[in-house]
Amino acid sequence: MATRSACRALERRFASAAAAAAAARPSAAEVRSQRNAVFSREQARQRALYPRIEKIEVSMQGPGLDGTLLVMNRGMSTPLSCARHLTEYHVNNSVLALVDGEPWPLHQPLTDSCSMTLLTFKDSDPTLANQAYWRSCAALLGQVLQTAFKDDYTVELLSTPEVPVTSGAFCCDVALDPQLDSWTPSEESLRSLTKGAQQLIHKDLPWEPLEVAPSVALEVFSHSRCKQEEVEEKAAQHPKGRVTLYRCGDHVLLSAGPLVGRTGLCSQYEVTALHSLRQGPWGLHRRAQGLSLPLQLQAHHTVWRKLRQRAEKLVEVSRLEEAAPPSPPDSTPPPTSQ
Repeated sequence: MATRSACRALERRFASAAAAAAAARPSAAEVRSQRNAVFSREQARQRALYPRIEKIEVSMQGPGLDGTLLVMNRGMSTPLSCARHLTEYHVNNSVLALVDGEPWPLHQPLTDSCSMTLLTFKDSDPTLANQAYWRSCAALLGQVLQTAFKDDYTVELLSTPEVPVTSGAFCCDVALDPQLDSWTPSEESLRSLTKGAQQLIHKDLPWEPLEVAPSVALEVFSHSRCKQEEVEEKAAQHPKGRVTLYRCGDHVLLSAGPLVGRTGLCSQYEVTALHSLRQGPWGLHRRAQGLSLPLQLQAHHTVWRKLRQRAEKLVEVSRLEEAAPPSPPDSTPPPTSQ
């Protein structure tokens, strides 16, 4: 009897400690607010570096534009600003820019005179536009996952794997709360995630880029050791030791490359799978996958069905990330809050 009492007392103590830890952890809304505040502060600081209006010349390249010269404002004007000086077609269809031959997000300010090409999905070589689109679709999926579950559950977005469009699905790796390790998402759960993405697409939100020093990014992700490690890795790989952040609505993220200008460029979009990979340093690693086509390209429903079937299959990124044996489905309803 004494042993049983001691065990119960120990269990109560552990439960109390877990409850105290959960209470000390900031809510998801508080974390988003803190990340937004740091992003806005740094964005304002960078804009203040150009207190006077200075002019730069932008030489436009591309069909019907060769020889077009635009006079823009240093540190303020963006490729999208340039598109607005051209035609409605360029505003609505531009995905990304090439500035002096380098990929450049549509909302990133120009700092020097340059040559510029606006890229679309219907270019003769849409490789860069397609890569940015696939990356953006994965970013959108991560944003949905971050807010899809009840506050009782933690969601840790892991480093997003860079996969080619030919893989058949875009990917977002995530570690969910350990309480959800036995949960297997139903079709209803996947539809709920799809609905969340479609709501963000309908809002036509911009992806705002911001190149920052690692110290700023570390402050942004001060509540996530996982993201802080990713910041350190990306800074070490960057030639200037910098890190690029993006903001979409109230969601701040890291990206391995440029994203498209806005969520509204997505059209057909569906979350197709959530695969278990393996136990990792942040818990059970999972790979969420999806399929999408941009606004300018549509697929018949029979073609879409075949593409979807392919997008359900696990996208292998490396030999180490093999799918774990499926867990028995949890009898509880899906924890999504959509």
